[in-house]
Amino acid sequence: MSGSSELTSVLMRRQEINDALDNGEEVTVKYRIVNVYTEFCEFTRKEIKQYESTFKKFNTNKDSYLSLDELKRMMEVLGAPQTHLGLKGMIAEVDEDGDGRLSFREFLLVYRKARAGELDADSGLGQLAKLTEVDVDKVGVVGAKEFFEAKINELSKRSKFESEIREEQEERKRMEEEKAIRRQQFLAKSRIFQ
Repeated sequence: MSGSSELTSVLMRRQEINDALDNGEEVTVKYRIVNVYTEFCEFTRKEIKQYESTFKKFNTNKDSYLSLDELKRMMEVLGAPQTHLGLKGMIAEVDEDGDGRLSFREFLLVYRKARAGELDADSGLGQLAKLTEVDVDKVGVVGAKEFFEAKINELSKRSKFESEIREEQEERKRMEEEKAIRRQQFLAKSRIFQ
């Protein structure tokens, strides 16, 4: 969903609320705080973190939702491109709030449905779930090995970045310590002239 159509859907929802209020109807706006670790207890924390990593990787505008365009990009990268209508159908299948985009919670519903066998393997969501999970029985040890080697390479890149940050922090700390020592030495020398 593009930015203008997202704005349109928000404005339409706002108008619906205003119309209901004008007609004296009671309007309840639901804000739902979700703890995905307790709600999706069928998944381990590690699995949820992996799904979250995938979600964040493709949530390029960092708004905590996968739009139609972001889902399109995800499916293309995963090697299972979908038509525009196919993508809309994928979103509609798990879009509980009807906003035309996927929150992380709705994204997890894909994997819940896949695990429960509720998805057709050839459907867009079935392909998404299949492509983002590793099943050693299906891909074999070599396929799993390649998958995990790619993950290790990705983590080592992150580790390298983290170690560079740590080195910068240690350098900054060392410079602060040297600065404090020089200041103490200066103060000691300045006492001589008092």
